[in-house]
Amino acid sequence: MVRAVVLLAPGGPAPCRVLYARSFGTPPGTGTGTGTATAGPRQRLCRKEQLLAVARQVASQCQLLQSSLGRPSSPQLPQLPDEPMSLQDAPGGLFQMPPGDPFPERVTVVWLSVLALTFALVCEPQENLSLAEITLRRLAPRLLLSLRLLGPGADVLLRPDAADGLLDRLLPHGQMLFLNERFLQAVDRELGIKASR
Repeated sequence: MVRAVVLLAPGGPAPCRVLYARSFGTPPGTGTGTGTATAGPRQRLCRKEQLLAVARQVASQCQLLQSSLGRPSSPQLPQLPDEPMSLQDAPGGLFQMPPGDPFPERVTVVWLSVLALTFALVCEPQENLSLAEITLRRLAPRLLLSLRLLGPGADVLLRPDAADGLLDRLLPHGQMLFLNERFLQAVDRELGIKASR
């Protein structure tokens, strides 16, 4: 199961910025139904801190890979594509976060760098990592279409309703699906995404 999806701008000299994050399920160890009014805000703050810790680690991994490839990371966001794009050669990776750092249990993070953005899936350790990578490579170009440039720099705005609708279809309740092209084309039509060529 996927615990969370994170979209971030890793930045260069500036700290990374989380553009969108969505959690699935109840994290182990948090408990449910505590009956206190502060449990909801406390859990939201805990999840926000967890996802920010993941984003910082992903940004670090991404910058390390970029520097090892001899490509300096650019804080400038190039023109976003009008259609879904193929990400077969997009750099990415995976790493594990030990228990308590920041999740109560060990998690595996699969990430993919596209343009000046990075997409990450936080997965349970027993998850099928090949399926996680394929899912991320199919999800990322469609999430890119949920971005709107605000100016010539790196300022972007995510349409969370479009991203949520896409995640509801491709990652229902955090469950990864084996996605075939016919299903993806149907989802693209349903959500108004131009078909890739």
